[in-house]
Amino acid sequence: MSMVSLPGLKDLIENISRERNLPRLAVQSAIREALLKGYERYRRAQNLERKQFDEDYFDNFEVELDIDSEGFRVLSTKTIVEEVSNNDHQISLEEVQQVAPEAQLGDSVVLDVTPDQGEFGRMAAMQTKQVLAQKLRDQQRQMVQEEFQDLESTVLQARVLRFERQSVILAVSSGFGQPEVEAELPKREQLPNDNYRANATFKVYLKKVSQGQQRGPQLMVSRADAGLVVYLFANEVPEIEDEVVRIVAVAREANPPSRYVGPRTKIAVDTLDRDVDPVGACIGARGSRIQVVVNELRGEKIDVIRWSPDPATYIANALSPARVDEVRLMDPETRQTHVLVAEDQLSLAIGKEGQNVRLAARLTGWKIDIKDKAKYDHAAEDAKFAAARAKYQPEDDDNDLEEIEDEMQEELELEEDNFDTSEDE
Repeated sequence: MSMVSLPGLKDLIENISRERNLPRLAVQSAIREALLKGYERYRRAQNLERKQFDEDYFDNFEVELDIDSEGFRVLSTKTIVEEVSNNDHQISLEEVQQVAPEAQLGDSVVLDVTPDQGEFGRMAAMQTKQVLAQKLRDQQRQMVQEEFQDLESTVLQARVLRFERQSVILAVSSGFGQPEVEAELPKREQLPNDNYRANATFKVYLKKVSQGQQRGPQLMVSRADAGLVVYLFANEVPEIEDEVVRIVAVAREANPPSRYVGPRTKIAVDTLDRDVDPVGACIGARGSRIQVVVNELRGEKIDVIRWSPDPATYIANALSPARVDEVRLMDPETRQTHVLVAEDQLSLAIGKEGQNVRLAARLTGWKIDIKDKAKYDHAAEDAKFAAARAKYQPEDDDNDLEEIEDEMQEELELEEDNFDTSEDE
């Protein structure tokens, strides 16, 4: 069998495997695909008969690597026919039976169709270089997808590599002993208090593993996602890991709309064990546990509050550290509430640029209006909501009227049926 020589093939495979953190078999597969593309281009360039090559014309061709001899062959699978109409896909029965008398029509044979070393060898080297680079990138993307797909929504250790525009490019690994791959930390997912210097290490939340053929890192990580806070507390508080304490909800503003407001998180916790204080468990003795989380998030302010099935109590807790005098659930259907506080608690309840009440609303799912208790007019506010609800009352009345009419119609039809029955008797 003829062979096109590729000096240094064995070293090439080893080097690519080491530099790109790819298995040797994956590198060999990429080289075979690239060489096959080179053969296709060679055939198209040598097409003196002006044959029409469809997109799948070369599907029956393959490349066989001979690593020990450092070369490759091109093989073609052909179908045995009585009369040949396409030399690339078919071979005559008469020709095959000269070497294999037992061959029959419809059988397939694999033949060596490797061109001469000279012209094809030079052309193959030129044509396959670009294709090989693309195939290797595809192999890397596929491996990254398979390796990290199950790690989405988990936390990884990351190391700063470089900066591209406003993004930070990090090195992350899926586990001990695994090679590092690149991940992107976009500007919107960064923390304002982080110092992203070269080789600095951070814990990051794996937000998305991208699919497709896009350039650049496939992994998008975050330092601003609420999932990072959940992980840090679960890692630091044994009661959460043991499911004695559960995290019910998290509201985080890692990148506030104003630079005058720092990042802040509210986290609601609960427990079914009467002997356990869920808030105290998360804070720890003298704040030891929560301080570890705060340090990892570079000083981010964190409020741990007790969840309650009673919305009024839950809302009051969510507005911590402000003292709430009264919570009025004005409209449970649209989840609107008025919270009454003393005048000296107004600014604390609202927070700097509204951050405290904004996070409390996000945490509880209620629209919260902070009111000064001394100036609050209960009767007037009740009248407003009563008037708003009255707008929808006529529709309800019409629906009730339609139901009554339907019931009356059914009764009349039933009476008619009974009347008809008596007539028949």
